[in-house]
Amino acid sequence: MGFSLLILAFILFIIADVIIRFAMNKINEKKIRKERETILTEKIQVDFSTEAKSLKRAEVPNPKAKILCVDDEDVILDSFRKILVLDGYSIDTVNSGPEALNLIKSHHYDFVFTDLKMPEMDGVEVTKAVKHLRPDIDVIIITGYATVETAVECMKLGAMDYVQKPFTEDELLEFTKKSLIKRQDRIQKQLKPRVHITHFAEEKVKFGEFAIPGGVFISEGHTWAAVAQDGSVKVGIDDFAKKLIGNIDDIEFPNLGMTVSKGQPLFTIKQGSKTVKFNSPITGIVAKLNHELKDDLHSLNYSVYEKNWICTIDAEKLDVELPQLKIGKNAVEFYQSEIEKFIKEMKEVLKDDTKTDELIWGELQNLDEKNWYYITGEFFNK
Repeated sequence: MGFSLLILAFILFIIADVIIRFAMNKINEKKIRKERETILTEKIQVDFSTEAKSLKRAEVPNPKAKILCVDDEDVILDSFRKILVLDGYSIDTVNSGPEALNLIKSHHYDFVFTDLKMPEMDGVEVTKAVKHLRPDIDVIIITGYATVETAVECMKLGAMDYVQKPFTEDELLEFTKKSLIKRQDRIQKQLKPRVHITHFAEEKVKFGEFAIPGGVFISEGHTWAAVAQDGSVKVGIDDFAKKLIGNIDDIEFPNLGMTVSKGQPLFTIKQGSKTVKFNSPITGIVAKLNHELKDDLHSLNYSVYEKNWICTIDAEKLDVELPQLKIGKNAVEFYQSEIEKFIKEMKEVLKDDTKTDELIWGELQNLDEKNWYYITGEFFNK
């Protein structure tokens, strides 16, 4: 009886805790909304000599994003302000393109939403100018049904997307949310990567970083090797290769029992109709194949090390060949030099001098077959 009462009391405590948390969240949401409604009614003192004559500003604490809206119709700008400020965005609005360009020279925005049809300076010109002055700002076109074709043309000039008017509150909120996710995803992919040694082979690695587990050897052809106590060596594809190749559709394993020399082809990675061969980091006999990995290739997106080895080799010249591989500080320095080389090679392949010194995860996926085999040959067939 006493035990049953204890269980009942515990359940009631859990229920009460959930109810209290839910109520507190609702109270907090109402408080935040009230603060944002107040922001919409406040008059902000603006120095028009350095800002813009038609500027209306609504700033919220810790905004999801900072947005500049440009439209010659006040009713559209009012809609943007009321809808987006209440959802946690900081909004500046102006009535003309020149005013918008003046603002982006002195203020940081994540997005510029610009109408297509405006006097003095239309949305096409605004898009061109914004992408020229501030290529880091994403441009969204506000368009009517009759001007969708022109909006698509703006996207060719660098605009991220377009939103059609008239729009409902839910439509604008959903569109802005998706645009922000797209922007954040792109920025994360373009962050210059950091290379570091992890203490554990399956330690979680932040997005935008390359990992090399302590005690793991790296070959010049971007395979890894980990020596077991019995002298056998697990081999797999390293973090550099996986993250730049992107999706892996299949792995062609070596034959069990085959003898392979250091530098000879060991296994093949497949992506669609394209392939890349990886050479063995050591000499020996293929003793085991990791068939479980072939059934769960998606796991390579989380870690290429530890349980995601491709094969095991009974090494024959370990004392001679192991010192030729990279480990620790030498492996980090090797990665850093390979990153610089990769960025340079991609600029030449894409014939794009404007390409920034940044890596994009899965960048090789977008190459045609000719350039795919050139780049993979330069980095992985070693």
